[in-house]
Amino acid sequence: MNNKSFDYKRIALGYAKDRPFLHSQVIELVKKDIGFQGNFENGLDVGCGAGLSSKALKMICDYVTGTDISGEMVAAASALYPNPPYDFFQSSGEEIKASDNTFDIVTAAGVINWVEEEKFLSNLARIMKNNGVLVIYDFWITDEMQENADYSNWWHQSYLKEFPKPPRKENVWTQEMTEPYGFEMKRQKECFFKYGFDLESFIRFMMLQSNVNAQIEEKGRPPEIVEKWFEETLGLIFKGERKTLIFKGYYWWLQLHKA
Repeated sequence: MNNKSFDYKRIALGYAKDRPFLHSQVIELVKKDIGFQGNFENGLDVGCGAGLSSKALKMICDYVTGTDISGEMVAAASALYPNPPYDFFQSSGEEIKASDNTFDIVTAAGVINWVEEEKFLSNLARIMKNNGVLVIYDFWITDEMQENADYSNWWHQSYLKEFPKPPRKENVWTQEMTEPYGFEMKRQKECFFKYGFDLESFIRFMMLQSNVNAQIEEKGRPPEIVEKWFEETLGLIFKGERKTLIFKGYYWWLQLHKA
């Protein structure tokens, strides 16, 4: 996993304050799919960021351990969520140090694009309990604003040209891929969410996107200049109003069967 794009204090603080808490909606969908009525006992949140995904896991789990490769993210999460029932430490997804058969549920939000799948699944199979549940999910902002085509034009003609997407691994796991490690793919679903922003909150959120981060943190573009660009190009789209944006996502849930 590469933390280059995320291990900055500005981004960690922004993740804590300015990202929509859509993680909770994903967890509710998964809980309904699983048909689970009670709480899991001991959960692990891989790639916890500033703790929102850990907070979502806590909805269905008594105790949550969160890990992230970014020390800044771990520091932000630790400051926001008390120990217990939370515990956070720095680790890559492939090298989490935990005893065998520790966790009965593991969540990983926005993680699989960065991990080495073989090492990741092999280590999870070791530290998870038999019949444990693994939930892989992610969601992202799309080019769609409810009832506003101008936003879609802005997205493609202005935003993506100003901030090109950096390359990253895009893959969909299959049963054939996960089965050697004991994981059965139970369900894979797409999902869509709506979330309201005013111009100011939307700019704060967009300042956290990986393609924007690449311009600021890696290429040295001043944040205030980037914010000004968003203000100037989006002002006529928001028109001082609160707008509804569309997010797309997915979730997969898998179950571990140990020999």
